[in-house]
This record gives sequence, C-alpha cells and structure tokens, in this order.
Amino acid sequence: MTPVVRLFWMIALILLPLSLLWLLSTTGPFLSLAVLTDAPLQSFVFLALLAWTLLGGYELLFSDSNLRRNYPVLANIRYMLEYIRPEIQQYFIANNVEEKPFSRERRNLIYRRAKGANDTLPFGTEQEILADGYRSLAHSIKAVEVAERHKRVTIGGPDCSQPYSASRLNISALSFGALSSTAIEALNLGAAKGGFAHNTGEGSISKYHLTHGGDIIWQIGTGYFGCRNPDGSFDGEAFAERACLDVVKMIEIKISQGAKPSHGGVLPGAKVTEEIARIRLVEVGKTVLSPATHPEFNSPRGLLAFVQRLRELSGGKPVGFKLCLGKKAEFMAIVKAMLETGTKPDFITIDGAEGGTGAAPVEFSNRLGTPCLEATYFVNQVLIGAGLRRDISLISAGQTASGFDMLEKIIVGTDVVNAARAMMMALGCVQAKSCNTNTCPTGIATQNPYRARAIDVEEKSGRVRNFHHATVESFLELCGAMGFDNPCDLKPHDLFCRYDGGMKNFDQIYTPLSEAQLLSDTIPASYREDWLKASAESF
Repeated sequence: MTPVVRLFWMIALILLPLSLLWLLSTTGPFLSLAVLTDAPLQSFVFLALLAWTLLGGYELLFSDSNLRRNYPVLANIRYMLEYIRPEIQQYFIANNVEEKPFSRERRNLIYRRAKGANDTLPFGTEQEILADGYRSLAHSIKAVEVAERHKRVTIGGPDCSQPYSASRLNISALSFGALSSTAIEALNLGAAKGGFAHNTGEGSISKYHLTHGGDIIWQIGTGYFGCRNPDGSFDGEAFAERACLDVVKMIEIKISQGAKPSHGGVLPGAKVTEEIARIRLVEVGKTVLSPATHPEFNSPRGLLAFVQRLRELSGGKPVGFKLCLGKKAEFMAIVKAMLETGTKPDFITIDGAEGGTGAAPVEFSNRLGTPCLEATYFVNQVLIGAGLRRDISLISAGQTASGFDMLEKIIVGTDVVNAARAMMMALGCVQAKSCNTNTCPTGIATQNPYRARAIDVEEKSGRVRNFHHATVESFLELCGAMGFDNPCDLKPHDLFCRYDGGMKNFDQIYTPLSEAQLLSDTIPASYREDWLKASAESF
C-alpha cells in the first residue's frame, strides 16, 4: 500500500469511531432510523466513513483488480472517469472534424438535414484542404441542372424480366435483430415516403419490413435466413414464397461485408425468440451459426449458377451479390466465369472496408478488406476491361453522409449508393458505439422493448425521408456545378486527390482500362498477374 493510500486509511479508521461517538452523543446510545434522521449531518459523516471502510476492506482483501488492491476505494474514481470517457471526449474535447468514424461535422449535417433545418456552413471550411489524401472536385463556369430522367437508375440485365427503377441513394443492409422493430419500421416507412429502397440485411424479411410497403431488397446471407432447411441448406420453396412478394424488388446474395469479411456469425440461443425463429426459420432457443462461406456453392461457376437459380425462383427479379473486395484475382475469377458461362448478375454491391453497422472483431474491422472508393474503381474497371459493364449495375456502400460522399463513389464507377449508419443517425443515433451491448441509448440497435419505444415511427420516418431527399439534392447540385446534367457522364478523372504535394485525378493515381482490354494482349501490368491467375473453376 502506497504512503498516500495508507494516510487515507489511517484518517478513515481514526474518524470512523469518532464520528460514531459524535452521532451517539447527539442522539443517544442506540442507533435507529429515527436517530439517523434526527442528526442528518452526523449520520452522513458516519455512513460515508463506514461505506469507505467496508468497501476498501473488501477491495484490499478480495478484489481481482490490481489497482483496487493497491488503491482501495480511490481506484474507483479512475474507473468512473474511464466509464464516461467516450462522452467526455465526444462532447467536450473532440473538434468538429477529428472524430471517427463520423466526425461531429458529418453527424451534425445528417441531423440538420433529417430535421429539415439549415444545413449551410458559416465562415469557411475546417477541413485541411492541403493535406495529402484530401479529395475535391473541379467545378464548371457553365453550371447546369440534372435532367429528371437521370435521377434514378434502372437495375436489371438482359436476363432480368422485372427490372427495378432505383433511387441514387438507398438504405444499406440493416437486419431486424440487430436493429429494433421500431427502427426497422421507421426506416421502411421513410423509404416508402421517399421512393427509395430498404435492404433487409441477412436477418431476412420481418413483418416490420412489410408493414408500410417500402421497396425491399432481400439480402440472402450464408445462413439463408428466411429460406433455409433445418440443416441450414437453401430451401428454394421458402425463398420463392417470399421473393415473389410485390414489395421485394431485388435479391442480394451476401458473400462478404466490409466490417468482417470472410467471418461467420453466431446468434446465441438466448436471443432466438419465437419471433426471430419464425422470421429466420430456425429453432427457438437454439444457437444458430452463419458460416463464413456459402454452403450452396464453392466456385465462381457455382455462384453464378446460384444467381441464375434465384432469378428464376423470384420470377425474373434483379439478382446480384455483395462483397468486400479482398484478393483481386478472386473477383476476376468471377468475371471469367461470367464470360465462360454467359450468366451475369444484374448488379454487384461493393462494401468498403470502412463499413460496419454491426459488431466485428477488431482485427477484421481494422485490417481486412479494400476501402470503398478503391474497390469501386477496381470493380468498375475490370468489368469495362472484360466488356461486361453495360449489363451489370454497381452499388457502393461505406460511410455515406453527404452529397459529396455519393458523388465520389459514382464518379469512380458506381451507379447507386447505399447508406446504413447515416440512416441510423437520421433516426437519432448519437454514435454511442454500444450497438453490440443491447443498451443502445436511442433504442435503435437493441432488442430491449423499453428502449425501442423511444422511436416514434411516424416522426422518425419523416426524418429518414428528409435526409434522403436533402442528400440526393446536394448530390445533384454538385453534378450540375461540375457541368453534368447526367451523373452517368461522370468519370474517375473528374475526382481529384492531393497526392505527393500536388493534385492528381483517379485515372492518374490508378490505371484505367479500355473496353474489353482484358481480352486483348495489352493488359496493363497492374492487372496482368491477377487476371492470368484467375480461374472460373475456383476462388
């Protein structure tokens, strides 16, 4: 025990009997509740010293904390401050642009747009516009307006009989189970009001996705929730029953996600309620495993055969797959399988490594996967180089909070952008980072009905719609300011990045491909090795 702590203990042990004598001298020889209320000051001093002594004695003798054993009672001050450190950092210390993953400036922009409030910036930018990596645009003296016909994108290739007209911005994958029922309802009602789509996440389609009639993108993960047999294999009949619902507009096969690529999932039996079991087609109270890979296929050819099967079972609706780009040769293997089989997905969703609404292992979140912009550029160029881009739409996800976030993804090659965390913030998320604890303070990422009741579905759905509308309008204004009346005309050379002390566009930083160049003898060195290594027979 250190000298300082020893001094505190000596003082407490000396004052404890003295305080007791003081109390008894005031109230009499016997302690009772009435006695304590008759001498409040003396009672408080005695009880405080008694609590200090009992707590300190316990920690000194029995605590498993090194600090509490060496600094009984006093160490608790340190743990109390540590407990509220995130709030202190967020509210009193961090400036407007330094917080991660979403800075205060970006969060405030989402909140203001969701509320329909003033979203302008006074007195100039706080961004470090001369820092390496800073991205910017070149405006045009001749600004234009984006034509109405270019504000939406039709998704559906040659084999699709029910193409979908999609908004440029939609709700990314958010599962019921990860989010509360009221959060799912508010998102879907917002999508219905605003005319955009709502991705179910791999937790399948719940009644909360269907109550308000918002357009649905049904995501099929490795657990095949909502379309599985008891052994975890795919159930085509159960899939067809739900996929043919009118509100289901597209089907997305999830191969991997940005937060934890190549990582399975575990749904503890304690969380498998009757409602969850009914939605996901699993057993009540039994732990459910989602494997890291799909049981239905293990090769690029197998993936495309599964795409074709789902397209047929859904009545010709657009079917695609979602992945976080990892080994480039593996994506090229899928492209080679498209060329060899003639089967193509209607869309590909690219999830950036910076994505992640759910909890994931730290190492996976921090170190695996390719950032969204780089991945989108690569996927787009490979599809161009293989002569397939015109038949396949691209969707990109990863930290979309503003019109510029949308624009830069569309510039490097995507057609449509998804947002998850920004939509949660439109609902009221405060970036408390407690999504994996079931104690979300805003009632969004929780299954606690008491907390979930905080979400007013009607009110928050309006905020989701407002955020979507204002963000898309900002994106369209930026397009017009650059002189483009059609976002499809944007190219990677229209996005600039401060690089090695100067400004370079993305085609100067990376290597563009010309139409069908990968099928020629002039494959650039940065693509050649991976392209030659890729095989349609295996990942």
